[in-house]
Amino acid sequence: MDILIYTLITLAAIIGMEFMAWFAHKYIMHGFLWDWHEDHHQPHHEKDGFFEKNDLFFLVFAIPSAISYIVGLSVPGYFWLLFVGIGISIYGMIYFLIHDVYIHQRFKWFRQLDSKYSRAILRAHGAHHAKRDKEEGESFGLLIVNPKYFRKRSTWAKEEA
Repeated sequence: MDILIYTLITLAAIIGMEFMAWFAHKYIMHGFLWDWHEDHHQPHHEKDGFFEKNDLFFLVFAIPSAISYIVGLSVPGYFWLLFVGIGISIYGMIYFLIHDVYIHQRFKWFRQLDSKYSRAILRAHGAHHAKRDKEEGESFGLLIVNPKYFRKRSTWAKEEA
């Protein structure tokens, strides 16, 4: 029974992180910490070096995961927090692989994903990056994609006009 509960806690943390990432992206990254995120919206040729200030958010999201691991393993009665930390870590790995590797090609590990879902993720992220300032953004999530992005760009672009 414990395995089922810990699996559900881990899955809930993964799903919850998509909503936390959406919230943080919309209200923190495009809000008071725009200074960290702004370089991520610049064209690749305008950037200096491999790293961006935006990469600091990796550390911000790693802190609650690390605290969950530490508390879950060291405080009696809070072992379940270990699985919250594991869920946050899994979401971080998924985010890294989809966002940094697949979408932005910061690492050339896989480029040939071709499914309706992978194309929808690319379209949604492309629509987000079409805006280079912090206002008027759209599509702040990563894994949950607005159904309009599953249609061809010409179809949903006409709806926006």
